[in-house]
Amino acid sequence: MGATGDRPILLLDVDGVLNSPRRQLPEGWRQGTFNGFRLSWDPTITARLRELHESGRVEIQWLTTWTTDADRLLAEPMGLPRGLKTHARADSAPTGFLGSLDGASGWWKLAVAQEVAAAEPDRRIVWIDDDLAEQADDTGDWLAANPHVLVVAPDLAVGLTHSQLGAVEAWLG
Repeated sequence: MGATGDRPILLLDVDGVLNSPRRQLPEGWRQGTFNGFRLSWDPTITARLRELHESGRVEIQWLTTWTTDADRLLAEPMGLPRGLKTHARADSAPTGFLGSLDGASGWWKLAVAQEVAAAEPDRRIVWIDDDLAEQADDTGDWLAANPHVLVVAPDLAVGLTHSQLGAVEAWLG
């Protein structure tokens, strides 16, 4: 799968996926401050994501409240490629991590994921977002009708794991 038009899309969140708010950083993790927010990430996870993208197995696209700041501020320090497509909520500016108690947004990310799937009906989609577990009631019917969409919901306190990435790689084939 070389051409962008046929490789699966990987919709990637930041907070709770790449960034995990931990008091004690596991061995090898990195930290940085971006837009006043302290982020912690596992560079071996971001290296695997970068390899999936660069090998042509997926096309990573940002689907995060960080919007264009994910590409501008986070990609290079975290070891991800710059210039990835970014999806944003129509009525918002980049904000960064607001925490799980930020409030109801009518879950704008589901609407964006549905738009991506409708615009790219022949492409499989991997959607990685920690909020998918909390939003299961809203997303369940749509996902059941769209078996070409794989969702991965990391634990906010842990972030995306190698086991979860292994499941994504197995699903990709």
